[in-house]
Amino acid sequence: MKQDLDALMQKYNIDYLWVSGPAQHNPNMVYFTGDCHVTNADLFYIQGQTPILLHGMMERDEAAKTGYRLISYSNYPVKPFYELANNDPFEASALRYKQILEDVGIKKGKVMLYGVREFGPFYSLISRLQQLLPELTFVGDPLDLILLEARATKSSDEIERIRQMGVITTTVVQKTRDLLTSHDVVDETLIKADGQPLTIGDVKSQINFWLAEAGAENPEGTIFAIGRDGAVPHSSGTPTDPIKLGQAIVYDIFPCEAGGGYFYDFTRTWCLGYAPGEVQKAYDQVKEVYETVVSELEVGVNPARYQARTCELYEAMGHETIRQNPKIEAGYIHGLGHGVGLNVHERPFTGLENDPTNLLKVGSVMTIEPGLYYPDKGFGIRLEDTWYVKPDNTFAKFVDFPMDLVIPMKGG
Repeated sequence: MKQDLDALMQKYNIDYLWVSGPAQHNPNMVYFTGDCHVTNADLFYIQGQTPILLHGMMERDEAAKTGYRLISYSNYPVKPFYELANNDPFEASALRYKQILEDVGIKKGKVMLYGVREFGPFYSLISRLQQLLPELTFVGDPLDLILLEARATKSSDEIERIRQMGVITTTVVQKTRDLLTSHDVVDETLIKADGQPLTIGDVKSQINFWLAEAGAENPEGTIFAIGRDGAVPHSSGTPTDPIKLGQAIVYDIFPCEAGGGYFYDFTRTWCLGYAPGEVQKAYDQVKEVYETVVSELEVGVNPARYQARTCELYEAMGHETIRQNPKIEAGYIHGLGHGVGLNVHERPFTGLENDPTNLLKVGSVMTIEPGLYYPDKGFGIRLEDTWYVKPDNTFAKFVDFPMDLVIPMKGG
């Protein structure tokens, strides 16, 4: 949480945080600025101080929503810096930022960089600032030591925002289910009113519409994949594929608040009308693993324990796992879960087994998503819910939704 920032900065010997870019689809900026609409900004966090937000003059009212110390870029008109730089635009920008940093008190120490900016120009700017301000050291955070560690535990407000995204997500999933079951079936293929097959693309267009209608978006897409596509975990689905009875559909939906806010992550696997015996058996095993892992969740442990446990359970059932062979393409071939927040994938991770900071704590949010994938057999199975750790150290699912594999069709 934000209250942990000073301690984390002290732990890793960081004096300042610099977050740059817009306050939309820029997770670390959104973490600080919340819902304000700022198209370009620089935020400086100095230990023990109120953050400083530099903003465009036309967005001063939006910036004011943060409650931070505000400085308009208009306080630093470009013309004088061009004159100092002999009309070199790059040098003028570097001199301007040098003045800004000095004015906000960033003159000596270590600055950790975050945000979303065009890489080349920003890299060049930082390289020049390093020359202009030799008592500063600019560094990145390749191991997510500070901001993602702070973000790994959520406040009650963040938990509620994720919950609301869960409500939106499952509402859209129910609408998707109703859409599918409302169609007529000819030769085991769902048919639209015009007599053409209902396709994956048709369904995904409706999903996009329903999300937008609810004030959400899916910037990383939606997985709605049937048959073999569902057996390759991140295949999003072939738009022209018709929807047919008896074929496993992996429906993985991970939308966020409009503008790039908090995400939710959720998966169900459906067979319309009926399920072949082999699919039903695999589904039952996935559901058994899901329920076993959920029943064993504890705080204070590295969730990598549950990835190992999932492998153990599947191996006992006769399935090959990624633990046995990292190159496998069939069986249990991916991780059990990941954190969810302003990124759809963030801490804690079930793959960081040697990281002592990667722990389940009060405020942790994590998916549980065991699956089985058999592309040669033409099906994949995944079940996924997003869970969180409550203040009493117990685990709770944000929203509930049926886990039925077989979805009866109209008149079926």
